[in-house]
Amino acid sequence: MRPKILICDNEAPLRDLVRATLGDELYDIVEARSGTEALDLAVREGPDLILLDVMMPGKSGLDVLRELRSDDALRRTPVIMLTARAYASDRAAAEQAGANRFLPKPFSPLELLAAVEQLVAAR
Repeated sequence: MRPKILICDNEAPLRDLVRATLGDELYDIVEARSGTEALDLAVREGPDLILLDVMMPGKSGLDVLRELRSDDALRRTPVIMLTARAYASDRAAAEQAGANRFLPKPFSPLELLAAVEQLVAAR
């Protein structure tokens, strides 16, 4: 059974880039376009890893992350924050909310792939 990755970003080109980087042959990919949709899919799909943008319609990525960390079934799901907000305060807010990794946009596809592989293997 392939690991399931939930990609949460309101920008279709970024979701496409992440999907191409990860490869459909290695992972089952599920996509969300808003924070609300991300939470719904996380509960329904039980992904092995979540890639989460900070700035999304509905609920922000940080709000989504806080809710994930308060859910017994999802609190241990690894989360990588992918965001254009790359200030030290943004990184600190993501870490405080419970992010496992923080990758500022634009990110290196190789760095993303390495982080995903490491977190999925550790799970």
